[in-house]
Amino acid sequence: MDHSIKFWDRIADRYARTPVKDEATYQKKLAITQGYLRPDMKVLEFGCGTGSTALVHAPHVSSYTAIDVSPKMISIAEQKLNTASVDNVTFKVAALDELKTTNESYDAVLGLSILHLLEQRDEAIHQVYQMLKPGGIFVSSTACLGDTMGYFRYIAPIGKFFGLMPLVRVFTEAELINSLESAGFKIDFKLEPKNSKLVSFLIAIKPD
Repeated sequence: MDHSIKFWDRIADRYARTPVKDEATYQKKLAITQGYLRPDMKVLEFGCGTGSTALVHAPHVSSYTAIDVSPKMISIAEQKLNTASVDNVTFKVAALDELKTTNESYDAVLGLSILHLLEQRDEAIHQVYQMLKPGGIFVSSTACLGDTMGYFRYIAPIGKFFGLMPLVRVFTEAELINSLESAGFKIDFKLEPKNSKLVSFLIAIKPD
């Protein structure tokens, strides 16, 4: 099993119990995202964790597929689904590059707190672009550690080696935006919380 999968399985229960650090900003991101959603949309979320965000957004769209590489995370998400009044969500254990989908399958894709945890960020962004219908949106919230914590690029491999953290990639917001625009996206919205310059919340659109 991949090291990062083992890491997320190990901390899944604690992760599920941990409160959101900045609830006000989280709620703002939810509201902004829902401003782009429509009842007829088919949505994919990758790196969904324990499914909390999926269960909030699902009532606003037609169908919602949420995936994560951690079986334990998905197990917790399914437990939440069993007690929720939501019937259009499907949780799956899968990585983005394992999905067997045709091009232009989704109206919206969400990748929240995940792009900096991927081995190949640019390939993932390109795949998302291909999966989206023209006019589709890609919502991302990403730790851009290169802007204020560049030194972390030296710490992360050590933490990963000792099993203290998963794979973490260090890059700047400018590099992230360049990746999105190079794939063909147009940035439609950017939010930088006042209390954290590390996290970049972006909504990118695939042109019609």
